Amino acid sequence: SGLPTFLKNLGNQKLLIAPANTPLWIKEYLTPAQLISGADLFSLPKACKNAVEIEGMKQAHIKDGVAITRFLHWLSINEDPLTELDVVDKLESFRQLEETYRGGSFPTIAGFESNGAIVHYRPQPTSNKLIEGDSLLLLDSGGQYLEGTTDITRTLAVGTPSLEQCENFTRVLKGHITIAMAQFPKGTSGGQLDILARKPLWDVGQDYDHGTGHGVGCFLNVHEGPQRISKAGFGVSLHPGMIISNEPGYYKTDCYGIRIESLVVVVKSDIKTDREFLTFETSTMAPLDTRLILTELLTSEEKNWLNAYHQQVRDQLLPYLEVEVAAWLIEATEVV
Repeated sequence: SGLPTFLKNLGNQKLLIAPANTPLWIKEYLTPAQLISGADLFSLPKACKNAVEIEGMKQAHIKDGVAITRFLHWLSINEDPLTELDVVDKLESFRQLEETYRGGSFPTIAGFESNGAIVHYRPQPTSNKLIEGDSLLLLDSGGQYLEGTTDITRTLAVGTPSLEQCENFTRVLKGHITIAMAQFPKGTSGGQLDILARKPLWDVGQDYDHGTGHGVGCFLNVHEGPQRISKAGFGVSLHPGMIISNEPGYYKTDCYGIRIESLVVVVKSDIKTDREFLTFETSTMAPLDTRLILTELLTSEEKNWLNAYHQQVRDQLLPYLEVEVAAWLIEATEVV
């Protein structure tokens, strides 16, 4: 029954398969004469979201931003001892307040201190750190809402961050902002943009060993192709409607990790030129930790972007927040 029976009953019909992402077991039910290898015909149209999907994603990010901001406010006033798993559970409880929330889009990463330096870390009872002292908490999470899918990383100061941590955070932020502000001609691939996120780190001999961005589905996979921003992402150009993450980072082994991630949508640029240019609009609505920013390392253009982003966060989220949470958000996003 099911798919195996369906495949066996196809007879001699010809089938197009994409070898890179077709399960091998499917071939067990088909003869070589039936198979034609080729590119997936559906991944690109699926990646280019229509107007309804884009609007849904925006609404999902507002709901997710409300949950994240409530959590950040709670974290700022909490005085009880907390572990990484406590943080995971509390953030989940805030997301569950939204009626259209249908669960996490992936298992939450809450990595404190040295655990934050493990890129794909997942807190477990055996690794669960107590969050205390002076260091960084890397929090990478996402939600599935009926309106769309979210994926957000915020790096948070715990206690008093060191000058080194603030400098590295600011360099990651500079790369994040450069991607967010990028304008590029139609036909540009994510691989061509990847260096924009890395240059502030490369300038001081640092790097990170993961891609800068991955495609995201709309109430579907949190990792969706074919687009990506990475050193190897030259296969597919970016098209209007694509949703992609913007997530540079820095990881000091056995010490701490930094990542800043928001989702962006590819849109047409308003540059006046004889060529078609594209740019990004940031969809994720949640504050960045300004306690970690060395403003003297930011250009005036980068400061303007940061202030405009935080103004947008306030405009989108304040109508849905309780008075005390709204007051915290306003204070946390003061002009730099």
